[in-house]
Amino acid sequence: MPRNTPLLLLLAPALALTSTLGWAQSSCSNDGRRVPVVLAERFISANCELCWSTPSANVASRTTVLDWIVPSPLGDGAPLSAAALPEAAYRLASIHVNSPATVSEHRKNVIARPYPLRVAQGMAYGAYIGASIELPVSEVRLPPGPLHVWLALVEHIPAGTEGTPIPRNLVRSTFARTWTAQDIEEFGRAEGMLRETRSMGLGATANPQRLRVVGWVEDARGNVLAAAQSHCD
Repeated sequence: MPRNTPLLLLLAPALALTSTLGWAQSSCSNDGRRVPVVLAERFISANCELCWSTPSANVASRTTVLDWIVPSPLGDGAPLSAAALPEAAYRLASIHVNSPATVSEHRKNVIARPYPLRVAQGMAYGAYIGASIELPVSEVRLPPGPLHVWLALVEHIPAGTEGTPIPRNLVRSTFARTWTAQDIEEFGRAEGMLRETRSMGLGATANPQRLRVVGWVEDARGNVLAAAQSHCD
Protein backbone atom coordinates (compact mmCIF):
# COMPACT_ATOMS: atom_id res chain seq x y z
CA MET A 1 0.00 0.00 0.00
CA PRO A 2 1.18 3.59 -0.45
CA ARG A 3 3.10 5.41 2.24
CA ASN A 4 -0.10 7.18 3.28
CA THR A 5 -1.71 4.17 4.93
CA PRO A 6 -5.46 3.53 4.73
CA LEU A 7 -7.54 4.95 7.55
CA LEU A 8 -8.53 1.40 8.42
CA LEU A 9 -5.06 0.90 9.91
CA LEU A 10 -4.90 4.24 11.70
CA LEU A 11 -8.30 4.86 13.26
CA ALA A 12 -8.52 1.84 15.58
CA PRO A 13 -9.13 2.63 19.24
CA ALA A 14 -5.99 3.67 21.07
CA LEU A 15 -6.87 1.27 23.87
CA ALA A 16 -6.49 -1.69 21.53
CA LEU A 17 -3.03 -0.62 20.46
CA THR A 18 -1.60 0.19 23.86
CA SER A 19 -3.02 -2.72 25.83
CA THR A 20 -2.39 -5.43 23.26
CA LEU A 21 1.21 -4.52 22.53
CA GLY A 22 2.07 -4.69 26.20
CA TRP A 23 0.89 -8.30 26.18
CA ALA A 24 2.66 -8.99 22.91
CA GLN A 25 6.12 -8.19 24.18
CA SER A 26 6.24 -11.40 26.24
CA SER A 27 3.77 -13.67 24.44
CA CYS A 28 3.63 -13.16 20.67
CA SER A 29 6.90 -12.22 19.00
CA ASN A 30 9.79 -13.82 17.15
CA ASP A 31 12.02 -13.74 20.23
CA GLY A 32 14.14 -16.88 20.42
CA ARG A 33 13.16 -18.05 16.95
CA ARG A 34 15.60 -18.94 14.20
CA VAL A 35 16.01 -16.35 11.47
CA PRO A 36 14.20 -17.22 8.19
CA VAL A 37 16.45 -17.71 5.19
CA VAL A 38 13.72 -17.57 2.51
CA LEU A 39 10.62 -15.40 2.05
CA ALA A 40 8.08 -17.23 -0.15
CA GLU A 41 4.89 -15.64 -1.45
CA ARG A 42 1.98 -17.37 -3.15
CA PHE A 43 -0.46 -15.18 -5.11
CA ILE A 44 -3.80 -16.86 -5.76
CA SER A 45 -6.51 -15.38 -7.95
CA ALA A 46 -9.80 -15.03 -6.09
CA ASN A 47 -11.36 -16.68 -9.12
CA CYS A 48 -9.32 -19.89 -8.73
CA GLU A 49 -10.90 -22.00 -6.01
CA LEU A 50 -8.99 -25.04 -7.29
CA CYS A 51 -5.69 -23.23 -6.63
CA TRP A 52 -6.55 -22.99 -2.94
CA SER A 53 -7.36 -26.70 -2.69
CA THR A 54 -4.35 -27.96 -4.69
CA PRO A 55 -1.05 -28.80 -2.92
CA SER A 56 1.98 -26.73 -3.86
CA ALA A 57 5.68 -27.49 -3.66
CA ASN A 58 7.10 -28.54 -0.31
CA VAL A 59 8.36 -25.71 1.86
CA ALA A 60 11.93 -26.01 3.10
CA SER A 61 12.80 -25.37 6.70
CA ARG A 62 13.40 -21.78 7.79
CA THR A 63 11.11 -20.51 5.04
CA THR A 64 8.50 -17.88 5.87
CA VAL A 65 5.44 -18.23 3.60
CA LEU A 66 2.69 -15.75 2.77
CA ASP A 67 -0.55 -16.57 0.91
CA TRP A 68 -2.13 -13.61 -0.87
CA ILE A 69 -5.63 -13.78 -2.39
CA VAL A 70 -5.64 -11.39 -5.34
CA PRO A 71 -8.98 -9.68 -6.16
CA SER A 72 -10.66 -10.85 -9.37
CA PRO A 73 -12.48 -8.73 -11.97
CA LEU A 74 -15.54 -10.78 -10.96
CA GLY A 75 -15.55 -8.98 -7.62
CA ASP A 76 -17.85 -10.58 -5.07
CA GLY A 77 -18.74 -13.24 -7.63
CA ALA A 78 -15.29 -14.84 -7.35
CA PRO A 79 -15.20 -17.99 -5.16
CA LEU A 80 -12.43 -16.67 -2.90
CA SER A 81 -13.61 -13.06 -2.83
CA ALA A 82 -14.27 -13.09 0.94
CA ALA A 83 -10.52 -13.41 1.54
CA ALA A 84 -9.32 -11.23 -1.34
CA LEU A 85 -7.07 -8.36 -0.30
CA PRO A 86 -6.67 -5.17 -2.38
CA GLU A 87 -3.13 -4.75 -1.02
CA ALA A 88 -2.16 -7.93 -2.90
CA ALA A 89 -2.17 -5.94 -6.15
CA TYR A 90 0.17 -3.36 -4.62
CA ARG A 91 2.52 -6.09 -3.44
CA LEU A 92 2.57 -7.61 -6.94
CA ALA A 93 3.40 -4.23 -8.42
CA SER A 94 6.21 -3.74 -5.92
CA ILE A 95 7.92 -6.92 -7.10
CA HIS A 96 7.07 -6.21 -10.78
CA VAL A 97 4.79 -9.22 -11.27
CA ASN A 98 1.45 -9.26 -13.11
CA SER A 99 -1.72 -10.41 -11.39
CA PRO A 100 -2.03 -14.18 -11.94
CA ALA A 101 -4.91 -15.82 -13.77
CA THR A 102 -4.54 -18.79 -11.42
CA VAL A 103 -1.60 -18.88 -8.99
CA SER A 104 2.02 -17.77 -8.99
CA GLU A 105 4.78 -18.32 -6.44
CA HIS A 106 7.78 -16.12 -5.79
CA ARG A 107 10.71 -16.69 -3.46
CA LYS A 108 13.48 -14.43 -2.26
CA ASN A 109 16.48 -15.43 -0.21
CA VAL A 110 17.16 -13.43 2.92
CA ILE A 111 20.70 -12.09 2.77
CA ALA A 112 23.30 -14.22 4.50
CA ARG A 113 24.06 -11.59 7.13
CA PRO A 114 20.88 -11.37 9.25
CA TYR A 115 19.73 -8.09 10.69
CA PRO A 116 18.09 -8.23 14.17
CA LEU A 117 14.50 -7.65 13.07
CA ARG A 118 11.76 -8.03 15.69
CA VAL A 119 7.99 -8.34 15.24
CA ALA A 120 5.32 -8.57 17.93
CA GLN A 121 1.57 -8.61 18.27
CA GLY A 122 -1.16 -8.31 20.88
CA MET A 123 -4.53 -9.92 21.39
CA ALA A 124 -7.42 -9.09 19.10
CA TYR A 125 -9.54 -6.22 20.40
CA GLY A 126 -12.80 -5.96 18.48
CA ALA A 127 -11.91 -5.86 14.80
CA TYR A 128 -8.27 -4.87 15.33
CA ILE A 129 -4.98 -6.12 16.67
CA GLY A 130 -1.88 -4.21 17.72
CA ALA A 131 1.36 -5.07 15.93
CA SER A 132 4.90 -3.74 15.77
CA ILE A 133 8.11 -4.13 13.80
CA GLU A 134 11.49 -2.79 14.84
CA LEU A 135 15.01 -2.84 13.47
CA PRO A 136 17.92 -1.78 15.68
CA VAL A 137 20.24 0.38 13.62
CA SER A 138 22.91 1.11 16.20
CA GLU A 139 24.13 -2.52 16.01
CA VAL A 140 24.46 -2.87 12.23
CA ARG A 141 25.61 -1.02 9.16
CA LEU A 142 22.66 -0.58 6.84
CA PRO A 143 22.98 -0.38 3.05
CA PRO A 144 22.70 3.06 1.42
CA GLY A 145 19.39 4.29 0.09
CA PRO A 146 15.85 3.88 1.40
CA LEU A 147 14.56 0.76 3.11
CA HIS A 148 11.08 -0.65 2.45
CA VAL A 149 9.39 -2.19 5.45
CA TRP A 150 6.41 -4.54 5.33
CA LEU A 151 4.24 -5.83 8.15
CA ALA A 152 1.57 -8.41 7.35
CA LEU A 153 -1.13 -9.75 9.65
CA VAL A 154 -1.66 -13.38 8.65
CA GLU A 155 -4.02 -16.14 9.69
CA HIS A 156 -2.24 -19.45 10.08
CA ILE A 157 -4.55 -22.08 8.58
CA PRO A 158 -3.50 -25.69 9.34
CA ALA A 159 -3.45 -28.31 6.60
CA GLY A 160 -6.75 -30.14 6.25
CA THR A 161 -8.88 -27.18 7.35
CA GLU A 162 -10.75 -24.50 5.40
CA GLY A 163 -10.41 -26.59 2.24
CA THR A 164 -6.61 -26.42 1.99
CA PRO A 165 -4.43 -29.55 1.94
CA ILE A 166 -1.34 -27.58 3.03
CA PRO A 167 -0.72 -25.12 5.87
CA ARG A 168 -1.10 -21.50 4.85
CA ASN A 169 -0.40 -18.03 6.20
CA LEU A 170 -3.33 -16.14 4.68
CA VAL A 171 -2.63 -12.40 4.55
CA ARG A 172 -5.45 -10.49 6.22
CA SER A 173 -4.06 -6.94 6.26
CA THR A 174 -0.77 -5.17 5.67
CA PHE A 175 1.18 -2.05 6.45
CA ALA A 176 4.01 -0.78 4.27
CA ARG A 177 6.19 2.31 4.27
CA THR A 178 9.63 3.55 3.31
CA TRP A 179 12.32 4.45 5.80
CA THR A 180 14.31 7.20 4.11
CA ALA A 181 17.95 8.00 4.74
CA GLN A 182 16.73 10.90 6.87
CA ASP A 183 14.50 8.58 8.93
CA ILE A 184 17.40 6.21 9.47
CA GLU A 185 19.67 9.04 10.56
CA GLU A 186 17.16 10.81 12.83
CA PHE A 187 15.53 7.83 14.52
CA GLY A 188 18.69 5.77 14.58
CA ARG A 189 20.52 8.52 16.39
CA ALA A 190 17.67 9.36 18.80
CA GLU A 191 16.38 5.87 19.61
CA GLY A 192 18.92 3.44 18.25
CA MET A 193 16.26 1.73 16.15
CA LEU A 194 13.59 2.11 13.51
CA ARG A 195 10.14 1.15 14.75
CA GLU A 196 6.57 1.06 13.49
CA THR A 197 3.57 0.34 15.73
CA ARG A 198 0.19 -0.08 14.10
CA SER A 199 -3.37 -1.22 14.73
CA MET A 200 -4.30 -3.65 11.97
CA GLY A 201 -7.72 -4.83 10.79
CA LEU A 202 -8.49 -8.53 11.24
CA GLY A 203 -10.75 -8.97 8.25
CA ALA A 204 -14.36 -10.04 8.45
CA THR A 205 -13.78 -13.81 8.42
CA ALA A 206 -10.48 -14.25 10.31
CA ASN A 207 -10.11 -16.50 13.34
CA PRO A 208 -8.38 -14.30 15.97
CA GLN A 209 -6.79 -17.34 17.65
CA ARG A 210 -4.79 -18.13 14.51
CA LEU A 211 -3.37 -14.68 13.83
CA ARG A 212 0.35 -14.00 13.52
CA VAL A 213 2.46 -11.17 12.11
CA VAL A 214 5.16 -11.44 9.48
CA GLY A 215 7.58 -8.59 8.88
CA TRP A 216 10.40 -8.03 6.45
CA VAL A 217 12.68 -5.25 5.23
CA GLU A 218 13.92 -4.77 1.66
CA ASP A 219 16.64 -2.53 0.31
CA ALA A 220 16.24 -0.24 -2.70
CA ARG A 221 16.93 -3.15 -5.08
CA GLY A 222 14.30 -5.41 -3.53
CA ASN A 223 16.75 -7.63 -1.66
CA VAL A 224 15.31 -8.98 1.59
CA LEU A 225 17.58 -7.82 4.40
CA ALA A 226 15.62 -9.44 7.22
CA ALA A 227 12.39 -11.33 7.87
CA ALA A 228 10.60 -12.48 11.00
CA GLN A 229 7.35 -14.18 12.04
CA SER A 230 5.71 -14.05 15.46
CA HIS A 231 5.00 -17.12 17.56
CA CYS A 232 2.48 -17.17 20.38
CA ASP A 233 3.34 -19.10 23.54
